[in-house]
Amino acid sequence: MMISTRGRYALRVLVDMAEHEAMLEDEQYMAMKDVADRQELSLKYLEKILPMLVKAKIIEGVHGKGGGYRFVKKPSEISVGDILRLTEGDLVPVACLAKDAPKCNRVAECRTIDMWGKLNDMVNGYLDSVTIADLMKK
Repeated sequence: MMISTRGRYALRVLVDMAEHEAMLEDEQYMAMKDVADRQELSLKYLEKILPMLVKAKIIEGVHGKGGGYRFVKKPSEISVGDILRLTEGDLVPVACLAKDAPKCNRVAECRTIDMWGKLNDMVNGYLDSVTIADLMKK
């Protein structure tokens, strides 16, 4: 499994937002330009990632003067697994374990399926156990 820049950047943005959220006044939004500058990321690239996070109701955004983004969910309620599945798709180690994979005609004699299944459970279990709040801790 290789995590793309989309997944890594989404995590960096959310951690940065969580770390700087306390500096905002109530009802205030965080300018993504500030996050992009602090994280040394392309604002144009972030603009492709942010709609996914908004659609999943993790953050909300407002355009225009005073606009930006803020959390809908608390950082402690957002798991790394959720973000990576959102940005990367299924995190399965082999195609036959994907949700919509066709039934494999070799599953009855497959010597490796249990190993792949356990690896899948371990990876997803671990990623689901880590939250954005956890990543804020150094």
